[in-house]
Amino acid sequence: MKKQGMILIVDDTEMNRSLLADMLSEDYEILEAANGVEASAILHQYSEELALVLLDIVMPEMDGFEVLALMNKNGWIGHIPVITISSETASTYIDHAYDLGATDYISRPFDEKTVQRRVRNTIMLYSKQKALEGMVAEQIVEKERNNFLMVEILSNIVEFRNGESGLHVLHIRTLTEIFLRKLQEITDRYPLTAARSALIVNASALHDVGKISIPEEILNKPGSLTPAEYEVMKTHCALGAQIMEDALLRHKEELLQVAYNICRWHHERYDGGGYPDGLRGEEIPVEAQVVALADVYDALTSTRVYKQAFPHGVAMRMIMGGECGVFNPLLLQCLRELGPRLDDELRLRSLNDVSEANIRELSTQAIAGSKVSNRTLTLLEQERTKYQFFASMSNEIQFEYSYQSDLLTLSEWGARQLGLNVLIEHPEQNGELQGIFLIADYLDLQDRLRRATPEKPIVSGTYCLNVKGERRWYKAVARPLWEGNGTEQVGVIGKFVDDHEEQLRLERLKRMAEQDSLTRLNNHAAARRWIQMALSGGDRPYAMVLFDLDNFKEANDRYGHMFGDEVLKHVAQLVQKSVRSGDIAARIGGDEFLIFLEYSGEIEPVIRQIFAALHGEYQSFEILISMGIALSPENGTQYDALFHAADQALYVAKKGGKDRYRFYDDSMQGVLSVLSPMDA
Repeated sequence: MKKQGMILIVDDTEMNRSLLADMLSEDYEILEAANGVEASAILHQYSEELALVLLDIVMPEMDGFEVLALMNKNGWIGHIPVITISSETASTYIDHAYDLGATDYISRPFDEKTVQRRVRNTIMLYSKQKALEGMVAEQIVEKERNNFLMVEILSNIVEFRNGESGLHVLHIRTLTEIFLRKLQEITDRYPLTAARSALIVNASALHDVGKISIPEEILNKPGSLTPAEYEVMKTHCALGAQIMEDALLRHKEELLQVAYNICRWHHERYDGGGYPDGLRGEEIPVEAQVVALADVYDALTSTRVYKQAFPHGVAMRMIMGGECGVFNPLLLQCLRELGPRLDDELRLRSLNDVSEANIRELSTQAIAGSKVSNRTLTLLEQERTKYQFFASMSNEIQFEYSYQSDLLTLSEWGARQLGLNVLIEHPEQNGELQGIFLIADYLDLQDRLRRATPEKPIVSGTYCLNVKGERRWYKAVARPLWEGNGTEQVGVIGKFVDDHEEQLRLERLKRMAEQDSLTRLNNHAAARRWIQMALSGGDRPYAMVLFDLDNFKEANDRYGHMFGDEVLKHVAQLVQKSVRSGDIAARIGGDEFLIFLEYSGEIEPVIRQIFAALHGEYQSFEILISMGIALSPENGTQYDALFHAADQALYVAKKGGKDRYRFYDDSMQGVLSVLSPMDA
């Protein structure tokens, strides 16, 4: 039986590839790749023959997102449909795959009928859709080519009469396109489809078509206009709108309606001080607002019969300073952010940039943008609501970051939880964000992400966030997004999960692991670790003190072990009162204790004071101790050497009659010890 096409299965698990191949090999020729690198090589070799790619998302070396990015970069995604396969059902993964051009999604475990139907339907629909798009695109291309040609001819006639070069038309188109794109990035106040944006860019060239009726002596006057001449000049807005209105009576074209709005209102001002109708704020259509800003900027930076061109910096200061009218604050934000590259954009663009390829691209965007029905939007809104609900229930603060735009996007629930905006530009310099996430922690997470690789993409860390005035521990889990072959990170996706109770529990367990359960002093292991850290810090003077209770056996024998435990707890309290907060105190055995302290000057007065403080009575039981002391660096600079020396000094003190202390000296070399065998 003749095969219906070639399918590439990309999955790092051989069993998954085998299962899918068994389901599909009867009807299709199968190629397999164990990772994105192998898939890339096969795509380069068979890009013209492949009918479909079944693509795993989570893979080593090069993941599914990177394969999709590569297919976009090489133009393969336009004719090879991709169905992603993964057990990772997080919407961030699925949404990102769709954003990169995936056609469908199949989750594991695989259902044979579902896989076969989706593969067959995707290949068939993709083929029919491409054929249909080709026919529709050809019609739209032809229409747009004619529209553009007529707009260009008409606008150039106006510019020729106006004594200006045709570059003014190109500049207005370029600036309008740039401003619209930036406006869509920074706000959702003006939801424009790709098709609508293309119409606005095209219609912007007709903004001054009404000047065709202005007398040339006024239009090209080298000096200032008189008040009467200025009133005549202002009529070009209404005249241009009338031209478009007359055309609309015969042709119900959206382009004409957009052009009408631009022609009539591109000299209105946001504060209501413009003409011809004195519209204010959002009464002015957004297309007219954008073209107005583009017109003012180009007028300032271009040579006119009545003025020389202003430098870019001067024009920016004049517009921002309100010398050229009042504009929408959001558009001024666009201008401010685009400012550094506007001059270069206008200088580099030429009329050749608007080619048939550009028209075809805009047509394709318009086709794609027109397929979303109200029913689909309703269903998507329902899915978004469910997603937000589950995100809020999970206490996860989800985020996405783009390196190119330096824009951090928070989930709506996460933004509310932190008291921040959903969109945060330049997060590293955002004061509100730094008040919640310390800059040192931000840089630490950033460093971890930059060291991530496609082989080990997931990074995590635990950080303390200031959430609504309360410091809480959160665990961050994130991964970079790479472009092309995985050498350049383009973004990050991740989440913060409330981990506060778990961290407190771990801290409690850590303290319990370091504490003696009876006395709440450090245990021997914890004391050893802290002392070793202190000794590694240099040759500062330290004293290690070992002591035990001289008559503790009598307490146990006479009063019982419960009484003995109370005696030990009482002694521990005496120890805590006799040492400083930075000293180390521990119970290291039954009735044996350790004190480690840094000192300056004479050590014996300090020891004498501690020795005296550890005497007394507990319920008529007299507390007497014997104590041995070793000094660092004189008697050693390592823990074991100091402990052994202090232990030998303790042995000598007890042999000398108890209830006394002794400092270690060379005469004690070779004597027995009290505690060292226990330590071993």
